[in-house]
Amino acid sequence: MKSKKASAFLTKFLFYFGNIVIGIIFVSPLVWMISASFKPESRIFANMNSLSTFFPVEPSLNNYFEVFRRIDMANVFKNTLLYIGLILILDLLINSICGYALAKFRFRGRGAILSLVVALMVMPMEAILLPLYIEMSQLGWVNTLQALVVPFIAKCFSIYMFQNFFHDIPNDLLEAASIDGCSPVGTFFKVVMPISKTVYATVFILDFVAHWNDFMWPFLVMTGADKRTIQLAVQSFFSTSPVHYSAIMAALVVSALPMIVMFIFMQKYYVEGIASSGIKG
Repeated sequence: MKSKKASAFLTKFLFYFGNIVIGIIFVSPLVWMISASFKPESRIFANMNSLSTFFPVEPSLNNYFEVFRRIDMANVFKNTLLYIGLILILDLLINSICGYALAKFRFRGRGAILSLVVALMVMPMEAILLPLYIEMSQLGWVNTLQALVVPFIAKCFSIYMFQNFFHDIPNDLLEAASIDGCSPVGTFFKVVMPISKTVYATVFILDFVAHWNDFMWPFLVMTGADKRTIQLAVQSFFSTSPVHYSAIMAALVVSALPMIVMFIFMQKYYVEGIASSGIKG
């Protein structure tokens, strides 16, 4: 009996110890970036072979002052949050309706549409980047909000996530709503949406992170300095002299902070949504 308890304790200890070590490895670059943002330029790469590199000796906010001096951060955040907000609202609404239709309605071609959605999930953005840019140019949408929002409203992955989640909702619940006089539209908005917070939160987080970190597409279609997104603003530190890595680290911390805060408060829904939608890593 004692040997079994000892074996179980050792297994649990090794499991948690291994996870802690892996967590430290993954978090260490972020910790170093935050530490470097408080260091002067001459000290940013000092003592890289020791743990002291993670602790600024004389922390200073000068790098953050330089970031806000060189970038109109209020305008950058406004531009970024505006276009991401529009994408998220339309994405959550339209793709959830598509996912619900594929999960709960039977119609001709349903299987083919679902197969097409799954097949298009593997297509990389780079494969359609050029024709998509040409289309935006011909429409006269270059350097406009439409070019950032419209191409990304419909997402195969979001449809697939919603379809998987809605598929597990009991049909009896929907039939009960129909008996009570709810139309299919009313059933979706009054019954299905309120019990689907986890999958909505999951799609919200994934889309927010993807578009917050997106650089290539905004770089192609947004040519005006007053319309830069957060990643374009951070990139300007690499292309404008003098290049100060300490200021770059501060800019990266500022750009990463909203994602960190959002994930801290929404991680519970994210984990539940991934589990309930059947997505395996």
